[in-house]
Amino acid sequence: MKSFSLLTITLLCVALLLVDITAFYWLQSIMHFVDSVIFKTLLYTMFWLFTVGLVVSILVLKITLDAISPVRKQLLISRFYGLGVLSFVPKLVFIIVISILYFTNFLFSENKSLIIIPIIGVLSGFLPFFVILHGVFKAIYKFKVYHHTIESKRLPKSFDGLTIVQISDLHLGSFNYAYKKLESAIEKINNLKPDYIVITGDLVNNYAWELRGWDSVFKKLEAKKGKYAILGNHDYGDYSEWETPELKQENFEAIQHFFKTINFKLLLNASEVISKDTEKIAIIGIENWGKPAFKEYGDLKKAMANIENIPFKILLSHDPTHWPEEVIDKTDITLTLAGHTHGMQAAFQYKNLQWSPIKYKFKHWAGLYQHKSQYLYVNRGLGWLGFPARIGMRPEITFIALKTKT
Repeated sequence: MKSFSLLTITLLCVALLLVDITAFYWLQSIMHFVDSVIFKTLLYTMFWLFTVGLVVSILVLKITLDAISPVRKQLLISRFYGLGVLSFVPKLVFIIVISILYFTNFLFSENKSLIIIPIIGVLSGFLPFFVILHGVFKAIYKFKVYHHTIESKRLPKSFDGLTIVQISDLHLGSFNYAYKKLESAIEKINNLKPDYIVITGDLVNNYAWELRGWDSVFKKLEAKKGKYAILGNHDYGDYSEWETPELKQENFEAIQHFFKTINFKLLLNASEVISKDTEKIAIIGIENWGKPAFKEYGDLKKAMANIENIPFKILLSHDPTHWPEEVIDKTDITLTLAGHTHGMQAAFQYKNLQWSPIKYKFKHWAGLYQHKSQYLYVNRGLGWLGFPARIGMRPEITFIALKTKT
């Protein structure tokens, strides 16, 4: 998880205070409809106790961060991240809505004390509060299976009906060793009875110690023919300061070893040829490929060496920006499986319509994309990072069935 300077954290706290001061101003303006002095005093006291408590706690956490154990540090940062969003967003929405309502009423209505304005204003604040609360405690572990069928003329007939389950961005450190939280996901995956299971990066947040005890969970994953994995940007330990390069390397090697422990073949700029009835397909896995500030370890040319004559190729590449940069129109890779974006862990989705602010950073950010006869699938992530919630963007298990197009 990215580390922010004390100045940045202080400015964030100032922003929180400014929003709260404005929200409190509007809160006072609508409380004249309430006659009870005791109720208003209690409400105002609770309002400022929470605000001051949150700001002071954030500053204290930042100042004492180095003295906290890495496990507890990760947990506390996520919790305060969640509390900050839970406090900031509803109040901001409340301020915007009630400001608009009062301004329009002042301009266009002779009745300057409509009770409907404070009612709508309060509801506008409570609605996002409960939506975020649901995202924190419910949706974050409400795993969803997305089913897709991909047809291709390149797929040999022997492989018609091949099934793949993709999971990505587990960020196991965020689960704080709550192994049971993933039991329903493991059960859903095994019930799909896939031929192959693939993990497309970001198994951890940063450290190998996050993996302690998870081997017994992931050994339960069942695939008929094989299990493969690649690394994501968080699996290299690049987001932490290390006392020596050797310690960073040890951490990296321990993460790689974990995949062997759970019987996943880790593809590091390499490919695997799969044969059936004299016909072949290839699964290619590259190390993380990304634009700055993400480091680039991936080498597609190296990974594709000696598989030029394989007709159907599946690429595992963590960052979806790799697809338009090096894959489409430059290779004959039919299907690319990626992750990385998490769908921002927040989106609006209704049937085939989906929107998230992440679309302004990533052109391909969630779901299935097609360019001529080449496909990209971007998994929405099974875990979470930073903000401990999923809002309109449930954690994903992807089930892909491959069909030979005639």
